[in-house]
Amino acid sequence: MNAPLPAAALDRAARQREIVAALAPVVPAHALLWQPEDTVPYECDGLTAYRQQPLVVVLPETEGQVAAVLKACHALMVPVVARGAGTGLSGGALPHALGVTLSLAKFNKILKVDATSRTATVQCGVRNLAISEAAAPHGLYYAPDPSSQIACTIGGNVAENSGGVHCLKYGLTLHNVLRVRGFTVEGEAVEFGSLALDTPGLDLLPVVVGSEGMLAVTTEVTVKLVPKPQLARCIMASFDDIRKAGEAVAAVIAAGIIPAGLEMMDKPMTAAVEDFVHAGYDLDAEAILLCESDGTPEEVAEEIGRMLDVLAGAGATRMEVSKDEAQRLKFWSGRKNAFPASGRISPDYMCMDSTIPRKRLADILLAIAEMERKYQLRCANVFHAGDGNLHPLILFDANDPDQLHRCELFGADILETSVRLGGTVTGEHGVGVEKLNSMCVQFTPGEREQMFALKAAFDPAGLLNPGKVIPTLQRCAEYGRMHVSKGLLPFPQLERF
Repeated sequence: MNAPLPAAALDRAARQREIVAALAPVVPAHALLWQPEDTVPYECDGLTAYRQQPLVVVLPETEGQVAAVLKACHALMVPVVARGAGTGLSGGALPHALGVTLSLAKFNKILKVDATSRTATVQCGVRNLAISEAAAPHGLYYAPDPSSQIACTIGGNVAENSGGVHCLKYGLTLHNVLRVRGFTVEGEAVEFGSLALDTPGLDLLPVVVGSEGMLAVTTEVTVKLVPKPQLARCIMASFDDIRKAGEAVAAVIAAGIIPAGLEMMDKPMTAAVEDFVHAGYDLDAEAILLCESDGTPEEVAEEIGRMLDVLAGAGATRMEVSKDEAQRLKFWSGRKNAFPASGRISPDYMCMDSTIPRKRLADILLAIAEMERKYQLRCANVFHAGDGNLHPLILFDANDPDQLHRCELFGADILETSVRLGGTVTGEHGVGVEKLNSMCVQFTPGEREQMFALKAAFDPAGLLNPGKVIPTLQRCAEYGRMHVSKGLLPFPQLERF
């Protein structure tokens, strides 16, 4: 005889039946998943250390179905977590245990490419790289290029305000999006921005971009396209000291040069990447910089010459300029494959994401080296050096609870050290669930209350992606007590630059 189910399981099963009954009339049967074997693929995003199987997954195919799903969930007070390709790295698409995961994977059509206005209008599930592929016949492309661009979707890019290796010159998602269309939690159509140079009323586009699915569900985006440069060349510069490499980054910017890309990798990362893609990296260097120039041949020649002079003056031990397009792409293939290369040398990794002033690059890298000894875990570093956006990859084994715990402490230490150095706890990967505690460190209770007030203006019931991004006062109080118990500074006394 089977043992009776506990009350919590009965409540979950009853809630599931209620939700399925409400959604069955508004979406096709094949678009509604609730059996465990069907919903398990949605239990996490790219941050695989945290998992939660969703109660129900729905895959709408039209905007009308999205609106109907949201209305039904709102009537039942059911939490909704919107999901794109699941490539996010901060747990932003982690399901709610008693909620609906709204997968927008079927919204994958490119609606219009307008070469005259240099814009493209696409559904939210279109892959980042697919936009550039569609625009290529017109000599145009979409500039933001996250390393996951072959898989990540534009809707997810909007949610996280994603960047990429060329964001220094061309900007983040926010700087390349004109209009976002979507739906409120009540299922009401809403539009932010416009195709015009300005927007009537309050400009809420910058509020929605980077809001991590907490304010509205995006279904359609109009992006800017830019002309493909006539020529691009990349310098690979080696340094025998991390501090010299960090100072070289600051020197390039101080010289008035804005490279198309300016990336740094430390020695452990270059070793992992070179073994994976054979990009031609200098394995003897303590750090390498990739510095790219694009434009007309004359502009590129002049800028490459200036950068070579600056890098030599900063102490570069070796410099190589790409001879042709194939070699340039080879240089960048190493940088773009940093994450899969790390996956080959470690069972798991946690990719952190913080931003610091460029002048403190060497300081944070030396601090991370000390943390490796403190937490007894390896860390490989790769980041957008030009704008100070770090991506340390902490290597660990998630099957070992102690290693996972040390990894979490290591990551929090990196984020809080970034704040002490005058930076922020995130750059382009978002807060999600990963950085909730670190948000307590950076922002005061009053600042966090203002964030909650903004969310309440869009979502009074708190149903869209609840429990993410903004930590509660209680959570911060508990984390603060733990912080002090370790002999660390209480939050108000953290150095603020």
